[in-house]
Amino acid sequence: MNEPTFQAWRKRLLNLLLSAMTLIALILGTIYLMQDNLLYFPEPIDPRAALAQAGRLRLAPWPDAQAPRAWLRETPATTRGTIILFHGNAGHALHRSWYADELEKLGFKTLLAEYPGYGHRNGAMGEKSLAGDAAESIALLRQQLAGPLYVAGESLGAGVAAAALARNSAGIDGVMLITPWNDLTSVAKHHYPILPVRLLLRDRYDSVANLRGFAGPKLVLVAEQDSIVPAKFGRALYESLGSNKKLLEIPNTDHNDWMRDMRSENWREVFAFLEGKSR
Repeated sequence: MNEPTFQAWRKRLLNLLLSAMTLIALILGTIYLMQDNLLYFPEPIDPRAALAQAGRLRLAPWPDAQAPRAWLRETPATTRGTIILFHGNAGHALHRSWYADELEKLGFKTLLAEYPGYGHRNGAMGEKSLAGDAAESIALLRQQLAGPLYVAGESLGAGVAAAALARNSAGIDGVMLITPWNDLTSVAKHHYPILPVRLLLRDRYDSVANLRGFAGPKLVLVAEQDSIVPAKFGRALYESLGSNKKLLEIPNTDHNDWMRDMRSENWREVFAFLEGKSR
């Protein structure tokens, strides 16, 4: 190969490499900027429509109708306690009214917390916003309601609950983590193995670190055949929790259908543990 030909070939190769690097940088930059669209799937609802729907579901706005942060299902005064639930990454809190139906049977008040940017609420999405707002709701609830208070979260909500407890866990009697992960980075690497997710992720939701200082009872519920947050990540979280913990696996269920096989005896097992009756 003569010198002019070699120089031309090298120039073309360098141009190809530069084009490939530019394309990769554009793809990674787009993923970085658009990552919230891969994690958060809020469904908006007009505030008046939300109040009407809540009424049909026997849920009251909390703490008031002007600026509700959550939807409350009251039970008789002889309640066993209150559960505040942080929902998953899609839809809005009123889609989880079935939790209130189930927990009411067991004698619990239920608050279905709503996130900023979801449902009827305005606000920014992201770990800092959601976890900070959750911590505020928990603190306000602790001030207003007497009796045992339990924090529950499903999927993303488990990460939100853990991050909120890392900010302040005073007065919390137990936590229930449903189809959770150990940290969001691990789940992202599972779904996108060729991407440098550790460098790209803004939100970490590191539940292992966030729950390290929480000494109360911790129940981890995993769906054995979970295709969205594989059960191994929930088990890894459970293994990290130290003492005062319980693992409950629902066999042959996926991320969004575990409740189909959640029997009354399973719920009794959950709260026997959280209330200290089975330890």
